[in-house]
Amino acid sequence: MKSGLTIKRINFEGLEAIELRTTALRLVAITARGPRVAFFGRPDGDNLLYWAPGKHRRGKWDLLGGHRLWATRPGADEAEETYAADNQPCEVETHARSITLTGAVDPVQRIQRGFKITLLESDCIAIDHFVRNESEMLWSGGLWALTCSVPTKETRYLVPLGDGSSWDSATMVGFRTWGGGHGGVGFDDPQFQFTQDAFVLHPAGRENKRMIRADAGIIALHDPVQRLVFAKQVDYQAAGNYPMGTNIALYVGPDNFMVEMETMGPVVTVKPGQVLAHRETWVLTTAKAAPTSEKLRGLFV
Repeated sequence: MKSGLTIKRINFEGLEAIELRTTALRLVAITARGPRVAFFGRPDGDNLLYWAPGKHRRGKWDLLGGHRLWATRPGADEAEETYAADNQPCEVETHARSITLTGAVDPVQRIQRGFKITLLESDCIAIDHFVRNESEMLWSGGLWALTCSVPTKETRYLVPLGDGSSWDSATMVGFRTWGGGHGGVGFDDPQFQFTQDAFVLHPAGRENKRMIRADAGIIALHDPVQRLVFAKQVDYQAAGNYPMGTNIALYVGPDNFMVEMETMGPVVTVKPGQVLAHRETWVLTTAKAAPTSEKLRGLFV
């Protein structure tokens, strides 16, 4: 099937941006600051991403929404430096089937964040997140990709569990509170449920989060209103040193203003001039009913 790919510079809600569009999907990444993906969805559909510049701030850091890249720290997936402001313009490179956005060098850590977005199929893209060590010193950390989605009343989030072996397991980290009092719902939260082979979130507007070790590295959103599935996948490294031993996370915002779909990479040491990478594959497909774990795994074979 022909993709009908176009890549062009645009203005998105008053910000300089670049758009990647096919017959099956539309993606907009802002270039005025970030890098951030501000829009993802059908070419003629609603934005699946929560986007609200200026509404949620922590000092100079602005949540903005959309999709972003954070750097975790050894032993602390969220630290003060995680919230370093990314308000400077991005460097932009365009190619026949891809765009690369690179942010400014962090003045303290001397690392540079960015991502390359490549069209694989008309309904499938790869996002290669990266951190480059621009200092003369060692840097250690991991990459954490966060996608702020907009749930409807019927939206479900699914994480396939297990590796299908005869010695099969999964790990979950629950939270009662974090970050100075966020959450507070507790461990017994019916928003989060298990099936025989998956972890499922039915967002009900109570602020909470869970972190999961999921071998398939898949996290998916099913929206029955738009009759679609947005799924993203990242390879899991069994020997990797992951934040709290997990590679997937789900965060429910108060009153369901957003749900964050998060993937983490293992913590490693990065020498001067080296690059740490974290690839997510995104698929946007039609689905009237919520997909099974088997079907979700099949999207990434």
